[in-house]
Amino acid sequence: MYPFIRMIKEVVKARRQPPMSLLETHVSHLMCWPWDLDIWMELNNGRTLTIYDLGRIPLAQRTGLVEILRDHKWGLTVAGSVVRYRKRVRMFDKLTTYSRTLGWDARFVYLEQSMWNSRGDCTSHAVYRTAVTDKNGIVTPDRVMGAMNLTDLKSPDLPDWVQDWIKAEDKRPWPPEKSTVHDG
Repeated sequence: MYPFIRMIKEVVKARRQPPMSLLETHVSHLMCWPWDLDIWMELNNGRTLTIYDLGRIPLAQRTGLVEILRDHKWGLTVAGSVVRYRKRVRMFDKLTTYSRTLGWDARFVYLEQSMWNSRGDCTSHAVYRTAVTDKNGIVTPDRVMGAMNLTDLKSPDLPDWVQDWIKAEDKRPWPPEKSTVHDG
């Protein structure tokens, strides 16, 4: 089940924090609860992505994006992600999540998130290709920047490894081929 109560708590906390620029980092402090675990008694990989939501939405709120989305009746979606898992997260581990905008291109905004345990170890790292949407599809980042009064703000250069991921995604076939089942 989606952690609605935790999301509300994070949104309320973010409302009390000062606004931030689009390129600053939002920091969240969370805990791994029993309902976040998989059958191996560690943070479920899918739940990790959900916990990252608890940082991305407050980031959008503190940068003023949520208000713009509301005013224009726009939505926010994840169009792709890549995650690297490196350290186990166990029940009741305290976590710090860092969320920031890396930059954007003609269609997408790229976000980076990392999760750290109380020992200072990075447990996972994620990069997202996100988009603002309306009833016609993707709202280009330049339109979003205009709505946010940030027309003079230029995207930082995306790191080489992010550009390589974008190129790899562009080569990936879509839609994928359907797998066939062979009896035998």
